[in-house]
Amino acid sequence: MEVRIRLQKSGKVANKAYNYRIVAMAGQEGRDGRSLEILGFYDPAKKPAAFSLNKAKLEAWVAKGAQMSDTVRSLMKKSK
Repeated sequence: MEVRIRLQKSGKVANKAYNYRIVAMAGQEGRDGRSLEILGFYDPAKKPAAFSLNKAKLEAWVAKGAQMSDTVRSLMKKSK
């Protein structure tokens, strides 16, 4: 089973103030599909953008062969 680490949309739809969960999910699941584990969150609506990630869980999933999406990878670079 291919596992991807990606963003899952959550939050309010009315004013388009979305926030995102950073999750590990099966590769064939859609954006709003069932996640295997929640690793953190990202809220771009706040100034500055709020970002939190459990790096121990992330490293464990990557060690098991999970692939990060381009967006999650760029968020990781910005947070360092």
